Amino acid sequence: MNLSTAARRTQRSVGFWAGYAACVWGLAFAAISLYWGIGGSLGLDTLGGSLESLAKAHDRIILIAVWVTGFLKFLGSLLALALAGTWTARLSRRPVIVLGAVAAATLTLYGGILVVSEALVTIGAIKPTQPVDWKPLLWHLYVWDLSFLVWGILFGVATWHYSRTRT
Repeated sequence: MNLSTAARRTQRSVGFWAGYAACVWGLAFAAISLYWGIGGSLGLDTLGGSLESLAKAHDRIILIAVWVTGFLKFLGSLLALALAGTWTARLSRRPVIVLGAVAAATLTLYGGILVVSEALVTIGAIKPTQPVDWKPLLWHLYVWDLSFLVWGILFGVATWHYSRTRT
């Protein structure tokens, strides 16, 4: 095996695993959304603020939003499978690459902006005008918003590797 073949296998395997990891990541968070959509209450106290209050009150708009986001997370998981190369022979490459890049940029920016601002509050660099509810803030910092950042990075790696492979 020459160096270029080994490099291609490593590159393909990194993209493959990033795509599968993005798929599993999305399915896990889709399941949480759908759990809340059917009325589950475990973990609602980690949301904080008016979102938590509306969710606990089973507000119709919040329930619709939870179902829509759960469905979008599921679709994102299918896109991640496509980026892993699981069934891409049937798909046009350009739309898969464009959708992957859009998903990577959107999720990374969204998660990154939230994580940075929450981290700045946590370390005291930003002083909010209202008292801080630490439990939801830390859950958003280390779980909810960080998950969007990680998912975006996984999409970025999978998309980059998918765009560099030839089928």
